[in-house]
Amino acid sequence: MSQLPEPIERLITQFERLPGIGPKSAQRLAFFVTTMTQEHVQEFAQALLTIHQELMICESCCAISDRSPCNVCGDPLRDQRMICVVQDTRDMIAIERMKSYDGLYHVLGGAISPMDGIGPDQLHFRELLQRIVDEKVEEVILATNSSVEGEATALYIARLANSFGQLKVTRIAHGIPVGGDLEFADEMTLKRAMEYRRPM
Repeated sequence: MSQLPEPIERLITQFERLPGIGPKSAQRLAFFVTTMTQEHVQEFAQALLTIHQELMICESCCAISDRSPCNVCGDPLRDQRMICVVQDTRDMIAIERMKSYDGLYHVLGGAISPMDGIGPDQLHFRELLQRIVDEKVEEVILATNSSVEGEATALYIARLANSFGQLKVTRIAHGIPVGGDLEFADEMTLKRAMEYRRPM
């Protein structure tokens, strides 16, 4: 029988549902909530309650946003000729942090994974193909993860996109991170680094 008060047990159970949160982290978070002011707890609860009401999917790129079109799609200064294809909105945000890519994005909503029952019909491929036609896209940059699923998804898109003739299809490079030592790199990372080498 648990020695914890029932309200704390309930809160721990909810925190454990979050990815990357184990029992100890969930308990630490639950006890932290008990130290918060009533005002902060209400703000926290309100943010959780309203998140689904205030967020939507961008009608153009399929990213999670608070408006449609999203800030990127609605920016007339973005290069309309390039679309960077990513698996989810977090990947888009990561690329935006670079502040060096000025094209558009397309969020697939995941990767092809037959083991998980995710096929092309569950992802935003049709919308991507429609954009390529409607927006006169010149380059599609494939920025899916370097996992087996990410690679399979990139190959699937490349096959579809190559049917558009003059469309340029590129894949982001994978390899040794900046500041990384070769001795600590795994075989697949080294293999990719060699495959995607470039002239100096």
